[in-house]
Amino acid sequence: MSQNNGKWLINKWNDFESFVEGVIYDRDLSVSARLFGLFLHPFSFVFSAIVRARLYLYQRRFIFKANEIDCFVIVVGNLTVGGTGKTPVVERLSRELMAKGRSVAILSRGYKSKEEKPNKIWLNIFGKKEDFPPKVVSDGEKIYLDSEEAGDEPFMLAKNLKGAVVLTHKNRVKAGLFAIEKFKVNTLILDDGFQYLPISGKLNLLLVDQTNPFGNRCLLPRGILREPVRHLSRAHYVLLTKSEIEPDLQLLQTIRKYNQQAEIIRCVHKARYFQKVNGETTEKLDYLYDLYVGVFCGIASPRGFEDIINRMSGELRYKKRFLDHHRYSTAELDRMFLQAKNSGVDVMITTEKDAVRIPIGYKPLLPFYYVRMDIEIVEGYEDFEAAVEQICIPDSQQVD
Repeated sequence: MSQNNGKWLINKWNDFESFVEGVIYDRDLSVSARLFGLFLHPFSFVFSAIVRARLYLYQRRFIFKANEIDCFVIVVGNLTVGGTGKTPVVERLSRELMAKGRSVAILSRGYKSKEEKPNKIWLNIFGKKEDFPPKVVSDGEKIYLDSEEAGDEPFMLAKNLKGAVVLTHKNRVKAGLFAIEKFKVNTLILDDGFQYLPISGKLNLLLVDQTNPFGNRCLLPRGILREPVRHLSRAHYVLLTKSEIEPDLQLLQTIRKYNQQAEIIRCVHKARYFQKVNGETTEKLDYLYDLYVGVFCGIASPRGFEDIINRMSGELRYKKRFLDHHRYSTAELDRMFLQAKNSGVDVMITTEKDAVRIPIGYKPLLPFYYVRMDIEIVEGYEDFEAAVEQICIPDSQQVD
């Protein structure tokens, strides 16, 4: 296959992925998208049946059995694919726990990270791959892997959380036992772990994006749900993210319909400052006030980021979206920056998650920053503190 044909196939596949994303998020309302949505609909029922059967078997301890790990296990996750803002919540929770003396390890699947290649010598007669140990992204002091090897979110957490161990492995039971044995941690946080049932979590924190809580209420592949909405019942705390305004009554009624006990905590993602990409320079939030601004991102829910920058800038003159976890090439960035400059843009802004996917040493045509965000609790702070305090009770006093 020629290089041009290879690029053509990659572009076509990217176009198809973008089309599918538009269908499941209901962003694409074209006739072709609606027809494709009808085609996908029956598969959602199949997926739902599989999800419910799997949960039932784990709950009844029939065939599948969750592992009880001798450590306080916290699960942070959501019912939908992407876009709820888990990483800032995991970061905030980890900081609070470490400040109170807990030793924390964050366990991630390492989604979209580079797969280790098995040594063919170790392949058995059935073709089983070599069982690699967990990847150590950070031991709390030193970062060992970049975003391509670790995955975007684990690398961001390792970069921002000095003192926290960050590991990636598809088998988080194995990763958890590794963290306990090697790093002597007493707290495990499963990042994006709500659907990971082989470990029993002592505390389940479920994030719900208030601006788009359950999509069209269809499960994958027709909608954005990983589990039925009724599985809200498994949460100990429900965190409503992007909750700048009071949640509507229907959302609260839905939560209470399936979960009478969980505390509901409202939080927002707040911009703190602008950080130069691949640099140390920072700027205050009023930096964009009288500038023409361009933005780009490859995240699941780009509109929130774009709205934030639009409100902070003199004028938003350039905007481009990519698929979630898109990894940028130098040539692609050069074309984009040239387009932005020709549109009169003074400065380009992206997200922190996108910034870790920019090639090291890239020289942009325009000033280039990412916006540093963190989580702020606007309602239910006492409940969040109570959750932290519960975790920080000495192990000898813990009550199951």
